Amino acid sequence: MKFYIYTLGCKVNTYESNVMKDKLINAGYKEGSIEDSDIFIVNTCTVTNTSDKKSLKTIRHILNNHKDSIVVATGCMSQVNYKLLDKLNVSIILGNDGKSKIVDYIEEYRKNNKKILHIENIMDKKFENMCLNNFNKTRAFVKIEDGCENYCSYCIIPYARGKVRSKDSSVIKEEIKNLIKDGHKEIVLTGIHTGHYGSDLKDYNFSKLLSELVCIDGLERLRISSIEITELDDEFMKVLKSTNILVDHMHIPLQSGSDFILKSMNRKYDKNYFINKIENIRKIRPNISITTDIIVGFPGETDEYFNETIDTVKKIKFSKIHVFPFSLRAGTKAEELPNHIDETTKKMRVRELLNISKQLEIEYFSKFIGKEVEFLPEVYKDGYIIGHTGNYLLVKTKGNNKELNEIKRTKINKIEYPYCIGE
Repeated sequence: MKFYIYTLGCKVNTYESNVMKDKLINAGYKEGSIEDSDIFIVNTCTVTNTSDKKSLKTIRHILNNHKDSIVVATGCMSQVNYKLLDKLNVSIILGNDGKSKIVDYIEEYRKNNKKILHIENIMDKKFENMCLNNFNKTRAFVKIEDGCENYCSYCIIPYARGKVRSKDSSVIKEEIKNLIKDGHKEIVLTGIHTGHYGSDLKDYNFSKLLSELVCIDGLERLRISSIEITELDDEFMKVLKSTNILVDHMHIPLQSGSDFILKSMNRKYDKNYFINKIENIRKIRPNISITTDIIVGFPGETDEYFNETIDTVKKIKFSKIHVFPFSLRAGTKAEELPNHIDETTKKMRVRELLNISKQLEIEYFSKFIGKEVEFLPEVYKDGYIIGHTGNYLLVKTKGNNKELNEIKRTKINKIEYPYCIGE
């Protein structure tokens, strides 16, 4: 039988989808296409209302066009909104526990031909160990943590993913060593709240893990998918200063540049704390790329507070901003807040911040004109190799497909957004 996996949402979902793919292939199933598969797995997302709509649209499309297929719904939407999915003719509904047992559930359904609903209390779960070795040779994601306990007032994810649960460090190291042996040059550490790794362990934390990972033989690049500003402690700064294995790029969510809105969001810092931390990072790594997330249109965000956010992002000089309109999630604290913002205003603010992001991005790129950089070619197209530097410049230079997945040097001579053109 053939299977096809739809993945919506974050890098953790991508990782977990690849784990399910591995499990199915090892059990004798074959990866098919949208047209010829017998089994469809939808790894859902629920971080916004749009995510829910995409998940439901995908599932309904499969049900309408592949009536005799086995349809599996799993992931965050399944975890928090399984009753809605249960009304559809879905074969198997799994939450965020049991994805590594996907073969068992499919085999059970094939044997009994009865709907399976497996939703457990995610708050009581231990870390579900998953290891993976089927990424391309450029970079590989390693999931080190699951769950979040920040309870930001806008966010449904703590209810979908549960409490912080950490993968054993020895398992992480072994997974990374195997990926390096298989030819991977870059490892990306990912999780739901990656920097909170170890909070459920005794005398062990994220910075300690980093200090050990950068010593693994053969590891050329280590990247963190995202980290909170409050987790950049003195121990982390020492690791950042002591090794160039940790790349010159960090994604640190700001969410708002207004102290009033940050407090309403239940974030754990104010803008001055954030700015001071970034200044400390740049004292260690002057050319580091700092990217961020911003939510616009949060309840109570007046024009004054939005303009305060604009001033803050310009002061910090992010190299890229990912902008999201506020999306109300039922059951969160933000649902109870007054002064919700209309959709038209949200869209206008998204456009304005994205324009600022592009300006800041080009400004950051331009710092490297005339300089030599190392980049990892990922794609060959029309006589050019394209890939990222450690600080996530997207470099395009003449080359051939034999140069893929090997770190190369080039000199940046101009910017053709979104590319830095090398020679």
